[in-house]
Amino acid sequence: MGDEKEQVWPRRIFVNNVDSYSSKFIAKFLSTCIAGESSEDAEADEDTTTPRDERTGTFQIVGTVSSSSTEEKASFLLEQYTSPTRDQLLECLLECDVVVYNVSENATEEDIEEATWAITALHAEMENFSSRKMFILVSTVMTWALTKPRDLDDADAPLTDEDYRRKRPHPNFKNHSTLEKLVLKLGRAKKSKLTGYVVAGGLQYGKGENLFHYFFKVSWSMQFPKVPVFGPGTNHIPMIHVYDLGGVIQNIIDLKPKSQYILAVDDSKNTLGDIVKMISYALGPGKINQVPEQEAILMKALKPEELEYLSINLYLEPVLLKETFNLRWTYEAGMIENMDRIVEEYKDTRQLLPIRICLTGPPAVGKTTVAEKLCQHYQVHHIKLKEVIEEKITQLEEILSEADREYVNEEVVAAAQDELRTIHNSMDKNAGRLADHLVFHILHEKLNSKPCRNQGFVLDGFPKTYEQAKVIFSDDDVEYEDLKSKAPMYNKKITPEYVFALNASDDFLMKRAQAIPQSVAEKFRYTQDEFGPRLRTYRQASTSEETLLDYFDELEIHPEHIDDPEYAEAMKKITEVVGIPRNYGLSPEEQQEEDRRLEEERQHKLAREAAEKKRRDTAALAELAAQYEEWNKNVCEVKRQEYELLEAHSLPLRSYLMKYVMPSLTEAMLDCCKAKPDDPVDFLAEHLLQNNQQN
Repeated sequence: MGDEKEQVWPRRIFVNNVDSYSSKFIAKFLSTCIAGESSEDAEADEDTTTPRDERTGTFQIVGTVSSSSTEEKASFLLEQYTSPTRDQLLECLLECDVVVYNVSENATEEDIEEATWAITALHAEMENFSSRKMFILVSTVMTWALTKPRDLDDADAPLTDEDYRRKRPHPNFKNHSTLEKLVLKLGRAKKSKLTGYVVAGGLQYGKGENLFHYFFKVSWSMQFPKVPVFGPGTNHIPMIHVYDLGGVIQNIIDLKPKSQYILAVDDSKNTLGDIVKMISYALGPGKINQVPEQEAILMKALKPEELEYLSINLYLEPVLLKETFNLRWTYEAGMIENMDRIVEEYKDTRQLLPIRICLTGPPAVGKTTVAEKLCQHYQVHHIKLKEVIEEKITQLEEILSEADREYVNEEVVAAAQDELRTIHNSMDKNAGRLADHLVFHILHEKLNSKPCRNQGFVLDGFPKTYEQAKVIFSDDDVEYEDLKSKAPMYNKKITPEYVFALNASDDFLMKRAQAIPQSVAEKFRYTQDEFGPRLRTYRQASTSEETLLDYFDELEIHPEHIDDPEYAEAMKKITEVVGIPRNYGLSPEEQQEEDRRLEEERQHKLAREAAEKKRRDTAALAELAAQYEEWNKNVCEVKRQEYELLEAHSLPLRSYLMKYVMPSLTEAMLDCCKAKPDDPVDFLAEHLLQNNQQN
């Protein structure tokens, strides 16, 4: 019996566009499914002791990716094809037992055309199949968008799988509807070797999100005080988790249901407004703001086609899914009921992990400077105790200033008034300082705030002692009085995961404090009267029986000691330990500003280099000119000396010529002038010769 099932159950599955959100996670889910796992017989014999990913008999997944994809072949894929030709693609499809074409979300006209070609080509090759094949089209509930209820008097009556013949598509999804009909038509014959199924999937969510990503992102980043809802937000959206959609496909492969059209939606009946509000509450400011749909385009928040999906308003009841399928739901109740788990899934998938750092060290060691640089690098929040207390007082005052408005809760106002009064009374009694238990409460509240829980923080020089850390990082349900006698019990969500102890010698710290301008020294208590006692207090606390670093050691969060007081070196060592940032990076506006800053720095660098080059060239030219002048001076001197030497050497010859030659030559020339012979040269030569013979 087992052998027969092995022959019937398909093993090799094709999925298109596995580099896209929907197909990627459907393929990933199917790669962990065992052939026949969702059948009733297999459920009774299921091995629950072995993890899904390690059990044998899982589906083998092959798929296509676009030519623009830069990702390496995913581990869940047996084979990957990059933009294959039609002949190559058909050869691949013929080797598979199941062909899944997903056009549910963000499908282009080329995707629809390719799916149409695929079902047509497979149908044409059907007679050559060695075994039966299955074609599953994953479509979208947008092909139901304009479907009217059976009873117009009962608009809330749900539509079921049986109503698929009455469905009316959204105007922009008519091609989807035509493709659905083609798949059902070509895959309907009883004796056909090709069976066709159509899955109308709800709007997909989970695993990092796609359509709902914008709302998760602005909530996580706390970009707005209220998360925008585009449009009225009263429309009911049929939805399904992307892994549950994969589970529906798994059931179709295993069970081969008689009905060829399957609605794939969960049990939720949530409106867009409710969904966004819950996202905001779980991840962001907790409030929403209704804005016109056009704002989504102007804000570059959503694309027009995404708005079309989010504007759907349908009640759908997946009867076949509930009565026939053996679906192991991931989130059957929907997004709102499982929001906490989905938020964790979102953070994990996108690796949006908070970075929590504590910097400790003596005064003037540079904690604040390093903390600011770390916050800028990692895009986390700088926690300075004084500013946290001031921020809390400002928040309470703002609540009281809005007390006369209608939407402000009276209980919230009363609580804020009591808390502010307590803070002021404490500061009056302690010469402007706040009592420790109030400081701990405010700081604990800050660390538990959404921004710190989402992105992380850098604690700047606080806490200072073992007892302070024990109180601040404790679990909420641990009583304050019990903390002194118990071993450290801490809240992992607010306790730093990295602790860095900056250090330097007392001489170095004293010199750095003395070099600070007086106004700055007074602000940071680095004056001569204050700095010395502060430094001694820190050194004494560092040698006490239980130190702050001992607390973290007990939690096995072992501090890193940095003895180099230079900021650049400290930053280098810290970033090597912490690693790369774990967030979205800069927003488009911030990226534009960063690009502008980098361009300015580049231009300044080029200008400095050009000025330096000009200075070097000018100096080189001046040096060359000086060298040339010196060389020219030397040449003139050499010429003068040569001239004098030649003059000295030529003096005897000149004397001889003047005494013996010039008189005869002068006389000959005078006679030549008088005689005016035809050939003066011969005359001169003859005259000189005669004169020489006479002499």
